[in-house]
Amino acid sequence: MDDLARQTAGIERCKDKGILDEIPSVYKNIDKVMSFQKDMVEVVHTLKQIINIID
Repeated sequence: MDDLARQTAGIERCKDKGILDEIPSVYKNIDKVMSFQKDMVEVVHTLKQIINIID
């Protein structure tokens, strides 16, 4: 739970005890992934998650 709080600092998310968000570290580092594609793509914009909405 401490890792989740640290990794989602600054991101608005549901903090109810009955709901557990995905921890960001389960995903590959997007900068590293894109560096492998640099000969095929041009990065124009980088997006950052600022909110997580649970429906």
